[in-house]
Amino acid sequence: MSDEAFPDPAVDVESIEPNELKERIDDSEDVFLLDTRSSEAFEEWHIDEPNVTVRNVPYFEFLLGDVNDGVFEEIPDDRDVTVLCAKGDSSEYVAGLLAERGYEVRHLVRGMNGWADLYESYELAVDVDATVVQYQRPSSGCLSYLVVSGDEAAVVDPLRAFVDTYHQDARTLGAEITAALDTHIHADHISGVRRVAAGTSAEAFLPASAAERGVDDDTAYATIENGETIAIGETEIEALHTPGHTSGMTAYRVENVRLSLIHIS
Repeated sequence: MSDEAFPDPAVDVESIEPNELKERIDDSEDVFLLDTRSSEAFEEWHIDEPNVTVRNVPYFEFLLGDVNDGVFEEIPDDRDVTVLCAKGDSSEYVAGLLAERGYEVRHLVRGMNGWADLYESYELAVDVDATVVQYQRPSSGCLSYLVVSGDEAAVVDPLRAFVDTYHQDARTLGAEITAALDTHIHADHISGVRRVAAGTSAEAFLPASAAERGVDDDTAYATIENGETIAIGETEIEALHTPGHTSGMTAYRVENVRLSLIHIS
């Protein structure tokens, strides 16, 4: 059955936006999620936080003409329930079934696709002659950074899906991106370094180990060695070889602040 084939719920169903759900989790609220995706999709990726209880019941178990009451046994009726799916269609239908049974229930708008689109940014309070913005993607835990000094900016570990965000934020801060850098060859997401640089005067930088890892395509990039620096406005970004996460891991230091995928110190 396609998502478009789900019938409308017989009762009105409240919804919750991904950013609202994230705020509840950040506020340490007790959150119960009913994930109605397939077991395979759930095992591959789901929301996992200390204050979140999640149960996976694939949506097709709710599509039987006479739904087995057993599927409701582990869904608490004394707390709020948020139902989610991949795109937000089947979850609305399932939430309607729960609402008919008296549950306090909402469904997640755009489902896990909406969760994946969440991208938060924070200006870090650091004692450097530059503006440093940290980006966090809750769905994967990946961190990126924007460093702005004067009318120039650099982005570290950009995600390809959010390239427009970096350019827009740099322009908002009165700068243009002149450098895009990766800390290592990523396996958990698609790097946006070369897409950030595409069609602009920005230069793409990969750690010196990139050639050893077989990185080779039609898009030009430069490599950066331990101790080398890149000038950004009135400041410099220094490359520091920090093997650990990978053998070729390179952190970047702006004065006394170190930027990397893993942490900032």
